[in-house]
Amino acid sequence: MKTLIGILLLCALGSTTARSQTVLTLDSCRTMALRNNKELRIARKKTKAARYERKAAFTNYLPKLSATGAYLHNNKEISLLSDEQQTAISNMGTSLATALPPLQSLGVDQLLNSLGGALVNDLRTDTRNVYAGAVTLTQPIFMGGKIRAYNQITRFTERLSQAQENASTQETILSTDEAYWQVVSLANKKRLAESFLSLVKKLDSDVEKMIREGVATKADGLSVKVKVNEAEMTLTKVNDGLSLARMLLCQRCGIPLDTPIRLADEELDDLTLPPNSTAANVETALANRPEIISLELANKIYRQKVNLVRSEFLPSVALTGNYLITNPSVFNSFENKFRGMWNVGVMVSIPLFHWGEGIYKVKSARAQADAARYQLDNAKEQIELQVNQCAYKVNEAAHKLSMAQKNMEKAEENLRYANLGFREGVIPTSNVLEAQTAWLSAQSEKIDAQIDVKLTDVYLKKAIGQLSAGL
Repeated sequence: MKTLIGILLLCALGSTTARSQTVLTLDSCRTMALRNNKELRIARKKTKAARYERKAAFTNYLPKLSATGAYLHNNKEISLLSDEQQTAISNMGTSLATALPPLQSLGVDQLLNSLGGALVNDLRTDTRNVYAGAVTLTQPIFMGGKIRAYNQITRFTERLSQAQENASTQETILSTDEAYWQVVSLANKKRLAESFLSLVKKLDSDVEKMIREGVATKADGLSVKVKVNEAEMTLTKVNDGLSLARMLLCQRCGIPLDTPIRLADEELDDLTLPPNSTAANVETALANRPEIISLELANKIYRQKVNLVRSEFLPSVALTGNYLITNPSVFNSFENKFRGMWNVGVMVSIPLFHWGEGIYKVKSARAQADAARYQLDNAKEQIELQVNQCAYKVNEAAHKLSMAQKNMEKAEENLRYANLGFREGVIPTSNVLEAQTAWLSAQSEKIDAQIDVKLTDVYLKKAIGQLSAGL
């Protein structure tokens, strides 16, 4: 028993250690997000449903075979003879004997009555219980173009679902990247806030010593303590924001929110920047963007809907074949037997007059197709503008990073001179605080600029439709 408990404890500790050592890269986050994202799963199921719908539409070209069966109980049976006719035939011997009395002595009247009763009984239909069945084969020959139009629509719908799935994939990658780099940004700012807090605490200690030596005033000490409190408050806010950002990234990746994760890039002082090789090609964007592909397919679907509506008011021709079986059967008089027959034929349906309904519906479908075409043209213009905007932001982010690196160098040099002057007693405390604040701001701007370069590159790839899990 003790051995079992020990094994369980070791397993639990091993699991905890493994959880605490969870290190995620950007690629692993993207992979988990693409695997676990609920909206992406919905998009995949819609694509699968559209594929089955296309396969089902193709079966309309093929012959259809169906079977029908029925049972009917009638209160009364169908009679071929009236009541007067049945009475007359059953009593024809008596009627004849009345007219010719000598026949009665010969027994002819009884014989004729018997024959008449048998004839009446043979003419009974016995249709109180009726059984019927049919097997029907139908082969469409011409349906006004309806089958072809519907097949085209389902084919375009499948491709439309695939384009929407691709759009969901890109949105998932983009949101995952944003959450990932937000964690990296806040992790770096946390280290920055801790470093700044250490600096101001060191300055606070030095000022306290100087106050005791009489070379600094209490006002200097209070100013430094205010900065210490501000640094602690900033660190608290960064910690809270970092915790929420990690939870958001866990949610994007589809893992429990309380999973302890650490990102591969959050410990780096300088991030690996992407090569500036993504060209802002509008033609590439128009060819690859899922939105454009979806609108083009929607435009084709609406054009096929015009054909579908028109087909409702065109002649249709179909070949049919049937095998019918009934009980009672009428192929050998009325018999209580199952007997059947087969037949083949051609069915033709020609709409003649509908008060212009077909014309109005076709015009309505054409108007919807025109609206879809205008929407496509508008989307192309907006995407062209978006691609150019993303290209400008990429260049702006690169320029911003260059300026931030220069500012960082100046801030570090300024802080070094301020600390040196403060130790020599030639620079007041306020100047040191200003230098530390400038260094903090410059370092924060550098981090933001590096991440901005990363994200603007992702935005540009998405704008031109080349964002995928491998990029």
